[in-house]
Amino acid sequence: MGKVINRQIALKPQDLVVLLAALSRAPASCSYADLADATGMAASAVHASIKRAVSARLAMVKDRQPLVLKSQLKEFVLTGAMYAFPPVWGALTRGLPTSYAASPLNAVIAPSADPPPVWPHPNGPTRGMSLAPLYPSAPEAAMRDEKLYAMLALFDAIRAGQARERDAARKIIAKFFEESSATK
Repeated sequence: MGKVINRQIALKPQDLVVLLAALSRAPASCSYADLADATGMAASAVHASIKRAVSARLAMVKDRQPLVLKSQLKEFVLTGAMYAFPPVWGALTRGLPTSYAASPLNAVIAPSADPPPVWPHPNGPTRGMSLAPLYPSAPEAAMRDEKLYAMLALFDAIRAGQARERDAARKIIAKFFEESSATK
């Protein structure tokens, strides 16, 4: 019997960053080059991410422009992505607040005495427990795009938070999908 080759395509964490960046932008500014600028990734990396997203049926390409399939991505973010991209915790560090410590969830969840979750970043305003971002360039991308920052922080609450944080984050992030449907 010949060797069986596994040609399964698996999503990578940066694919979710690219898809959320595309969701946070107007359709006219959703080219591969624009997404590369928005995420801090190379255009070739964005292209590969979109290709994997198309295979996973989370996106499609129309007229050479990537388009997010919002209902499928919403379902993945709310129910499956936390298992595909589990949290990676580290030590106390300086960084950007994420999860319940970042807007918009910080208006709903009261802070505890525990150090808040942060993405490690040398210019971060907060000292807290290190939570590895989905992709190394995500903190820089989040600082440039408030809506992307909110979606990435909400996803961190879904993948790393307690039950109350996860529930609140799911409700808020679902509104981002509805708003983008209304504006696109």
